[in-house]
Amino acid sequence: MEEADQGPKSPDFIPEVGEDAVNAVPCSPCTALTEEEQAELHSELAKVEDEIQTLSQVLAAKEKQVAEIKRKLGITPLNEFKQNLSKGWHEVTTSTAYKKTSETLSQVGQKATTAFSSVGTAISRKLEDVRNTPTFKSFEEKVETLKTKMSPTPSTGDTEEVSESTPDGEPVAEHPEGTCPPDQKTH
Repeated sequence: MEEADQGPKSPDFIPEVGEDAVNAVPCSPCTALTEEEQAELHSELAKVEDEIQTLSQVLAAKEKQVAEIKRKLGITPLNEFKQNLSKGWHEVTTSTAYKKTSETLSQVGQKATTAFSSVGTAISRKLEDVRNTPTFKSFEEKVETLKTKMSPTPSTGDTEEVSESTPDGEPVAEHPEGTCPPDQKTH
C-alpha cells in the first residue's frame, strides 16, 4: 500500500520527553478551541508542569540518597567502573559470537603455524640443496682460502711490536728518522 492512497497519517508514537513531546503533537488551529477549552488546557498544562517539577525533585533526592549509601559502603566511581567493565567483559566472552570468533581464530592460528612450518622446512631443504651444488662448494672454498690469507699470523720475533695510534684510533705510520710525509708537520 502507498501512503498517498491512505491520506494523512496520525503519528503512531508520541515522545514523552520535554520539547520533543510538544513538537510531536500535531498543532490544530487555536481558533477551533473555545475559551473554556483553552482555559481547561492551560490548567492541565500547569498541572503537568508541576508534576514534572515534583518528579524532578524526587529524582534528585533519590540520586543524592544513592550517592550517600554508596559512600557509606565505600563504593567509588572507579570501583563501579571496574565492576561494570568486568561484567561487560564477562558478557562479551560468554556470548556465542565471541566463542565462535575465538574458535575460528584459533583454527586459523593453527593452520598458519602449520603453513609457516612447512614453508620453513621447504626453505631449509632448498638451501641445503643449494649448498650441495658444485658452484656453492667452489665459492665456499674460495671464501675459506681468502679468509686464511687475510688472517693475521702470530709474530715469531723476540721484540713486541708497539703500534701507536691517534686519538680517533687510526694507526700512525712509522717513517725513517728525520722524514715526515708532506701532509704532517712536526711541532
